[in-house]
Amino acid sequence: MNIYVLFIILLLAGCGPSAPPGGEDPSRARFEMTGKLESKKLDEASGIQAGTNGVFFVHNDEGARIFAIDSTGRDLGEMKVKGAGDKDWEDITRVMGNEGPLLVIADTGDNLETRKKTSLYFIPEPPAGAYDGDLKVHHRLDVRYPDGPHDVEAVAYDFSSDMILFLTKRDNPPRLYGIPLDLALWEEDVEAVFLAEVRGFRPPTRMEILSNPRRGMWISQPTGMDISADGRTAAVITYRSLYFFRRQDNETWGEAFQRTPEEHIGPPGYHDEAVAFGQEPGSVFVTTERRPAPVYRLDYLKTAAPEL
Repeated sequence: MNIYVLFIILLLAGCGPSAPPGGEDPSRARFEMTGKLESKKLDEASGIQAGTNGVFFVHNDEGARIFAIDSTGRDLGEMKVKGAGDKDWEDITRVMGNEGPLLVIADTGDNLETRKKTSLYFIPEPPAGAYDGDLKVHHRLDVRYPDGPHDVEAVAYDFSSDMILFLTKRDNPPRLYGIPLDLALWEEDVEAVFLAEVRGFRPPTRMEILSNPRRGMWISQPTGMDISADGRTAAVITYRSLYFFRRQDNETWGEAFQRTPEEHIGPPGYHDEAVAFGQEPGSVFVTTERRPAPVYRLDYLKTAAPEL
């Protein structure tokens, strides 16, 4: 039996009303469209990460290029990444190296779940205004999972645990893995540690699956992730909603991801795959694959969280 047909059958058997786990009604938060991705070369934006001075770094699924934009999507330049493969770039995060900040490109997509190893590319963050020319890979890490290949589109760095976190897409429920940063920066091949299953995402409805099977069955699966600078909030984007998971004192992310998240329906992009916290506290930005690609902002600290 075709794996997609089997997946649809299992989802249809298990999905019911569209209420999230725990019964709370999802919030229809006010996403503000700040602009659109100006560069015509950004047609499959699948990762976004805040840098400094109001700059964000964005990338496509492929092409081995990083684009610099501002919060309105204005094109600030593009950089070719030399020495990096680009089989399926799915997310970008940022860590501190010994000589300054490093952008981390996650070439971790694996739709058919056949890649024995995927890769992270660590690249020195370009200085302000120098958003053209070539960037060289500082370090490459090959990533394996203890239970075999996984499709991972959501990758983020968490300073509270000093780990790079990976959240799978094509598992039901998604699975969370981690790699300590010190290993990631120095080793060339590391097996990620399994941390937890994440069950808080609202399942697709029968209508969502039947109306568009290829998209509907993945509508509630993680396609991007970021963690706030204070290490207390994780934002996870799916094709339908933006979720916020809160971490309490002395709690691991494996534990925090067991709690029912705050769900905010939207933004109204068709293929949202990129999410990043902004430099202003409480701000989060989302953009999408395909053109025209709007950039949305949500001030998440102003939203009313459902009672837990």
